[in-house]
Amino acid sequence: MLVDNAVDGDSRVQKAARSAADAGWEVVLLGRAPGGVPRTWTLGAAEVRLLKVPLPMAKRPHEFRRSWLRAPLAYPPTGVAAHRAQEVRAWRADLRVRRAELTTAGRPALRWQLLRAEERLSGLTRRWVSLRQRQLGRARARKLDGPWDRAFTRFWQRVQGGGAWRRLEPGLWDYELGYGPVVDKLRPDLIHANDFRMLGVGARAKIRAAAEGRRVALVWDAHEYLPGVQPWRDNARWLPGNMAHEREFVPYADATMTVSGGLADLLQAEHGLAERPAVVLNAPAVDELTGGRAEAPDIRLRCGGLGPDVPLLVYSGVAAPKRGLAVMIEALPELTGAHVALVVNKPGSDYVRGLVARAGELGAGDRVHVLPYVPHDQVVPFLSGAHVGVIPIQHWPNHEIALITKFFEYSHARLPLVVSDVRTMAETVRSTGQGEVFTAEDVSDYVRAVRAVLADRERYRAAYDQPGLLANWTWAAQAEVLDGVYSRLLPEHPPRAAAGGTSPAPVLAAGVGR
Repeated sequence: MLVDNAVDGDSRVQKAARSAADAGWEVVLLGRAPGGVPRTWTLGAAEVRLLKVPLPMAKRPHEFRRSWLRAPLAYPPTGVAAHRAQEVRAWRADLRVRRAELTTAGRPALRWQLLRAEERLSGLTRRWVSLRQRQLGRARARKLDGPWDRAFTRFWQRVQGGGAWRRLEPGLWDYELGYGPVVDKLRPDLIHANDFRMLGVGARAKIRAAAEGRRVALVWDAHEYLPGVQPWRDNARWLPGNMAHEREFVPYADATMTVSGGLADLLQAEHGLAERPAVVLNAPAVDELTGGRAEAPDIRLRCGGLGPDVPLLVYSGVAAPKRGLAVMIEALPELTGAHVALVVNKPGSDYVRGLVARAGELGAGDRVHVLPYVPHDQVVPFLSGAHVGVIPIQHWPNHEIALITKFFEYSHARLPLVVSDVRTMAETVRSTGQGEVFTAEDVSDYVRAVRAVLADRERYRAAYDQPGLLANWTWAAQAEVLDGVYSRLLPEHPPRAAAGGTSPAPVLAAGVGR
């Protein structure tokens, strides 16, 4: 398996690797080592290898040269700025010690005059170094989204068409150069490439294998609808470049899978796929439902020891403005006595601190609790201590078409839901009766939905008793779909479990973050 991250925290790819290996496939999961330090471990019977994958081509040419017009006094981007700033700090630290020595020893007046002159010189030098550092920061902060950058993008789109990514997003080559040789050495029979960055790596490995007379099956697992993604980099080239890369290599995929039915329909239309992609939901595995090997912590204890009758509204997941968390804070004055638990990836981020500060301004600071993630196999039992699971995400294209991970985690925790009116999730909640839907970013409508759920929690919880509802929302059910795709593509190489001990087909897969 190939993944463009460090595997830890990527619950989908971890479950895919483990379940494929449990089904008898020989699985090797390749990831990118943080800090460039290689590492190896196992996930069940799957082997995990983190590779050293430097990303020099992700930098743009302007990051390597001086910007004489915009920042004529800036240091060159060679690292000398940090060295010079540290040098000045060391100089001033030495002056402070020398001043202390003169104070205690009563040195002659001449020594004091020389020291004061040197202190003034060091102060002027510090200001000069700071000015040049600020100019360097200004030069580096250039965004590739101006008229020239848009013209550059259009030019290469017209000249190179689907190959324009080579000019617009050359950093994609870093992944090829880091993973490609390792993939070739492993000689897999199947490559499972999740999302857009790994698609090209898998497709090129398939092409090279064909030139050697080997057949490699390629599975593309699309986690997002790329045209609807908010660009990860603030420039005009990122999205067109990655879309061109995706379009070039989609035809090499022997099968496609994705995370929701809505996204499957979009992908089939976008790329003219002969068959609708298989749907593998981001559903929890059994150990995530039961607490795995270690007992899950009590969310109410972590919120300061809240009693069982205190209304507790929980949000679990990434904290970012487009996740709509502000509505939960703004509603607190209207939801007297209710507490909010934010179980987030970065509890100390500026965004989260801003939410807490706003709660304080509203007089509800003591009712907001910021908590870190718990291990993936403790998420569901941990969340089950709340009264309501909230998903207040805003209207973005990719939010409209998927049932996200926290939706299934809340459901298996048997929490009544309060969700924003993004299309797929709202339709599901209305059809199952497991919660209430509110208009995204509308505080009054959110308050209405929360009050409705808190007034009759057991009625909403009863929705989970519907036959087959939660059973279909488990990873075990999704693993059957995954295994079916592999088996269809490799009928001559059945997995070990089905082949009576024969050698299984080596499988590589690629994925992105949760």
